[in-house]
Amino acid sequence: MIELTETINTLPNISGAEEECIKVMQNNENKTIYLHESGIDFGRIRSACAIALHMHQPLIPAGGSDLHTAEIISNLKYMMDNQHIGDNHNAPVFLWCYRRMGEFIPQLMGEGKQPRVMLEYSGTLLHGLRRMGAHDVIDHLKTITCDPHYRRAVEWLGAPWGHAVAPSTPVQDYRLHVQSWQNHFAAIFGLEALSRVRGFSPSEMALPNHPDVAYEFVKTLKDCGFQWVLVQEHSVERPENGSGPEYKHIPHRLICRSSNGESASIIAIIKTQGSDTKLIGQMQPYYEALGLSRHSLGSRRIPPLVTQISDGENGGVMMNEFPPKYMEVIRQSSGTDVPVVNVSEYLEYLFSLGIREDDFPVLQPIMQKPIWDRFKPGGGREKMDRVIEEIKKEDHRFHMEGGSWTNNLSWVRGYENLLGPMEKVSSLFNEKVLKKRISSKEHRYRNALFHLLTSQTSCYRYWGQGLWTDYGREICRRLEEIIKHDF
Repeated sequence: MIELTETINTLPNISGAEEECIKVMQNNENKTIYLHESGIDFGRIRSACAIALHMHQPLIPAGGSDLHTAEIISNLKYMMDNQHIGDNHNAPVFLWCYRRMGEFIPQLMGEGKQPRVMLEYSGTLLHGLRRMGAHDVIDHLKTITCDPHYRRAVEWLGAPWGHAVAPSTPVQDYRLHVQSWQNHFAAIFGLEALSRVRGFSPSEMALPNHPDVAYEFVKTLKDCGFQWVLVQEHSVERPENGSGPEYKHIPHRLICRSSNGESASIIAIIKTQGSDTKLIGQMQPYYEALGLSRHSLGSRRIPPLVTQISDGENGGVMMNEFPPKYMEVIRQSSGTDVPVVNVSEYLEYLFSLGIREDDFPVLQPIMQKPIWDRFKPGGGREKMDRVIEEIKKEDHRFHMEGGSWTNNLSWVRGYENLLGPMEKVSSLFNEKVLKKRISSKEHRYRNALFHLLTSQTSCYRYWGQGLWTDYGREICRRLEEIIKHDF
């Protein structure tokens, strides 16, 4: 396999190797890559749990006093350099959180235990760590990712490079986020490591529910070689009645249909409950799994899987309580009939039993049932839009903003002054760069792409109006200047 350079002209290597990335993903698509070296006797377990750690820091124009000229740096570097402000004193602990699984995994495996963890790092975090000189963090992650002795314990999940929320990100841009994450990950850890990335974790657990956007979301993941996606239980429904999943601890099949009648499906692993770091900080999934037994799927009895994801660094629980609790649970669960596992090795076990994706129960994004009750797929976008507007007038709770960790947070309402510039530069990038087929290997392409993806980071729409929306608007301004000057 070819080796990719991690940084090119100070920019992260986020484009230019798309063909190589998709090739290695597709070559491993139907291969068993985890189960044969797992060491877990899935045939004798009665239940299991899986945990994923979501890690993210945005890039911000804060490397200087003037917003218009400040260098784009990691928010973590800003925190490190300004520890006297607010909660910035947590920066050194955050840095340790990004590194510490690289310490825990070798320690536990040295004890003869069977540690497991799924990791999801945004591209902006990975680039920011490298730029601020946190090379030891990357080195620790490389060890547990690439060393054959440790890699069975760690499963990486794909993510949008700039931590963009899928429901309110233009579909062509979201595809670029997914491809750029793959390109960047391969440049850091190698193409072989990328070939083992099967699952995808959407930022903020945000799943589009507009049929056309949801269809493009799933199609993007499948086209990029992903096998399964993590979904929040409140963001999906059963097609037959619009209710939530009946049994949440088995894999499902997420099917998304478009207004033109196209269909795309992917395996969905359900994350239960809301956004609460205590769930993983106190290893709640393990204790829930202890109370479960095998469940019927057709003619087979399969072990249920309790799956959770949370921020891996935010809050006192994750900073302080998670490390000893994780070590305790791994030591207690290793070799028992309720182990901690990773999702892809679990799925490979199910497939080894002859179970197929078609055997899993079907789900669709929330609030789609009223649409399909009135609209037949294939009727076209214009007719669907009329149906959606009719339902909105009849039911004030109905919306097409998607579902995420919690249903009371909008990524659209109140952010018009940022969404406007975001949509403008997205349109400019599409018109001046993508449609003109500028090579993704060119520096000007990579520079424009870097600013586009960075501008769509969800943080600029999480903290409300103020400095953070200013950051987002400034990066949009810079991208507009880049496109005018270079294209």
